Amino acid sequence: MVFIHFPLTIYGMRREHKTNPANRWPMSMSSLLDIKSSVLRQVQSRQSTRGRTEPEAPTSSPVVPCPESTSPRVAEGNGEFFERMKHILQKQENMHRMAQNEGQDDNGTALPPETVTDICVPEKVTRRELDLLCEEAVYTVMNRVGVPCPQYVTNERELFSYLQKVFAIESEEQNIILHRVQEAKRASYSLKVSVMEGKNLLAKDANGYSDPYCMLGILLGQTPRELEDRKERKFSFRKKKDKTEKRSNVREVLAAKCIQVTEVKPETLNPVWNEHFVFEIDDAFSDLLHLDIWDHDDDVSVAEACKKLNEISGLKGMGRYFKQIAKSVRSNGNAASAVEENVDDFLGCLNIPINEIPVDGCDRWFKLEPRSSASKVQGECHLILKLFTTQRDTCLSKRDSHLAIHEKLLSQIIGYEHSQVQVEPYNWDGTLSRPAQTVLSHHAVQAGLSPLQQAIIRWRCYSSHHRSQRMCYSFLLGLLWVIEEEWDAPSVQGELEASLADSFSLYTDYCLALLRNMRQTFPCSSPTAITRCEFMLRTLGHIHIMQAFKTVCPFRKELHLEISTVIKKTTVEWYEGIISQHKPDEGTLEEELRRLVSVVDAVCADVQRGQNVYNKLFSSSVKVEFFVVSYRQLEKLVAGDVSTAMERVRGMLEQEGSRLTHTMGETLFELYISLKTLQLFREFLPLRDAKMLALTGFHEWFKISIHMWLQIVHEKSCDRIHRAVEVDQLEPVHNLAKHSTSAVDVTTCFNQVQKFWAELSWPDSAGAFIFVTRLTDDICSAAVLYSELIKRKVERSQLGQGNKNLTSQVVPSCKEREI
Repeated sequence: MVFIHFPLTIYGMRREHKTNPANRWPMSMSSLLDIKSSVLRQVQSRQSTRGRTEPEAPTSSPVVPCPESTSPRVAEGNGEFFERMKHILQKQENMHRMAQNEGQDDNGTALPPETVTDICVPEKVTRRELDLLCEEAVYTVMNRVGVPCPQYVTNERELFSYLQKVFAIESEEQNIILHRVQEAKRASYSLKVSVMEGKNLLAKDANGYSDPYCMLGILLGQTPRELEDRKERKFSFRKKKDKTEKRSNVREVLAAKCIQVTEVKPETLNPVWNEHFVFEIDDAFSDLLHLDIWDHDDDVSVAEACKKLNEISGLKGMGRYFKQIAKSVRSNGNAASAVEENVDDFLGCLNIPINEIPVDGCDRWFKLEPRSSASKVQGECHLILKLFTTQRDTCLSKRDSHLAIHEKLLSQIIGYEHSQVQVEPYNWDGTLSRPAQTVLSHHAVQAGLSPLQQAIIRWRCYSSHHRSQRMCYSFLLGLLWVIEEEWDAPSVQGELEASLADSFSLYTDYCLALLRNMRQTFPCSSPTAITRCEFMLRTLGHIHIMQAFKTVCPFRKELHLEISTVIKKTTVEWYEGIISQHKPDEGTLEEELRRLVSVVDAVCADVQRGQNVYNKLFSSSVKVEFFVVSYRQLEKLVAGDVSTAMERVRGMLEQEGSRLTHTMGETLFELYISLKTLQLFREFLPLRDAKMLALTGFHEWFKISIHMWLQIVHEKSCDRIHRAVEVDQLEPVHNLAKHSTSAVDVTTCFNQVQKFWAELSWPDSAGAFIFVTRLTDDICSAAVLYSELIKRKVERSQLGQGNKNLTSQVVPSCKEREI
């Protein structure tokens, strides 16, 4: 006895009681009608609930086909048809896994270029300009003052050797420049003194407070002997109380070229002045900054006398110095014997050698000193000191501003330093060598550049260099943070404001130009490139929220609008490139459809990359929904091209006597599946953007062809059944085998048909009912065909001669059948 069993399952045709064994029933025509009614009810129920609420985003993305993974075209045959259809369905799953793993490893591949030819790139400096710039750098080295930081180079020869490499000059040429600098005048220096505040001063008034003010000036350089005497006797801005005391030389009597005085702060031991003064320096290596703090007591004090003195300019005004000071230390013309009782009370002093001020300036609290061993003082004074040059004898300094010269010098050094980086030059973080830091710091000091000015120049130079040589974007972002910390709008005027606005605009335009080719510049297959893209976007987004940008670029368009425009444009250009690559408008209609499948698969892959990778970068950095903008653009373009092609297909099929070929049917099925995959991405769109998409209702384009394709499937199923019965040996069934070979093959065939229907997922309820009816009839007729064929084979076989009842048992068992 031979028993043949084969399970039969059709997706979308499951009864609600399928899990109950008691409800399993044998195949009959009335049961098939029940199936159709059940399917129609389920489809209508699903359709009635669609669109009432915004769908939740799926936890995983739709499968992504790949342009290179189209199903293979093998020789025509019974089994090959189902094998090709299986490849079409598996293609989606395989490409989904590939998309998920994409970008996990760089595999050591080189990064694509990031240069843009149509954006302003810094011009190369001429040899003449390089020589003048080298002269400026040499002059800076030979005129450096102040105490260098530990990381600076103090060896002059080492600095000259470094400059020779930076400017690529020969030794003879450098010697000429050195000689020219030695013959030039030395730099003239000035000192900026910011008297910020004092604390814990000595109380001189009966109310327990003082009325402090400061007097400060520059003491001229002293001879070695005078310096030794000064250790025993501190200078102060007042007349000597003892006429018998030996008078010092004229230089000490004059005390200072210019005396400056702060405001009087009444009744406080912790005064806050926050006043700024500038003094000329005769000799930066021997001059001394002297500061006195006094308690204001007289109607006509030393402070007021010095204020009047500072209003007088020229030698005649300086000639009145003695009379003014002498008058200030008397009380309304009293005798000299009464002077000591009425002059302002001394609260402390400071003596700071100019050559002990650090190169980068000094910002600290200084402990007040007594003027003699008998003086009683206490407290501290907060000063900010900074040296700078007022006159430089170089060709560039006579022609260009200090800002422009420092920017040129920094740009030249940046280019050289970057060329020395051997490992990952694209990721250079802008770190400069010790000689470079030394030269630039001294030049910034001598040029009198503020921290904000230096920060702006650094940003301008590095962002400009970035347009020709790739750098670390996180470093550029750090430069913007420094500008933001130091920002002071009133101090940024004229040349500096224009240059900052220009740098912001150029950087923005350059980044937008990179985004126009982002699929090649920042491919998802390279994690390094994606990281660079993220920091580039963060830098770009940070610029446009900075107060500095809003101040200097008030009329620039909003960034998210500019980026959205770029995404639309680059998406169209990318799609046009795919079209030109595959050329779907060439060849026969069938060849055109095959190429369209490749185009749609490429679009699906690009959409998935946009949703998985790019959208996160753009959304978090610049508040732009990359996926929404890109998907709507691509979906519209694909719909236009496919609908045009399907119009031609429909026109061909509606002709009398036309018939769908097997290969054309497979291609149309594959195109339908690819379009369905592309449409599934609408689940990631906001509800307002998911409405009225171009691909809505695209299934109607395939209605005629799907009917014909189902006929092909039925024919291939019948052919396969004939072949399965032919090769079946009808061997006796053992305990370990429940099915004959033909039953297994037929069951596999029906399962594949069921998968085809599930993948179609026809959204129209009326159309779905028609297709279910068609599939039901086809499956039933195929099952009957198999029964008849196997019955005849058994009857003809020797095994069936003595088994008259066998034909009644050939009907498939329904114990394992689910419909």
